[in-house]
Amino acid sequence: MEKLMKIIDEFCSERDWDQYHSPKELAIGLSTEANELLALFRFQSDEQIMEMFKEQRETIEDEIVDSLFFVLRFASLYDVDLLAALERKMIRNRLKYPVELAKGKNIKYTHLK
Repeated sequence: MEKLMKIIDEFCSERDWDQYHSPKELAIGLSTEANELLALFRFQSDEQIMEMFKEQRETIEDEIVDSLFFVLRFASLYDVDLLAALERKMIRNRLKYPVELAKGKNIKYTHLK
């Protein structure tokens, strides 16, 4: 994780981009890039999507990494310990989605019975 952040921080530092990376701008960038990934799959069947992974894998990976860029940049600039935050969030998710209620279901925790 630190190596990835260092790569991004160096890239941005060389370009003097800190001034453009407020929390709001980074959140907008993340949303934009995530939606570009989503747009690749819009109106595609599961079969078409699997074919896309063969024919357009690099494009898909580029969009994933563009989203990751904004996550890592946000975490780096605003001192978010991603590992600690993930571990904390997964503890809460385990409580929201107990295995005995959530296994094999893709519904929101508020609808689990």
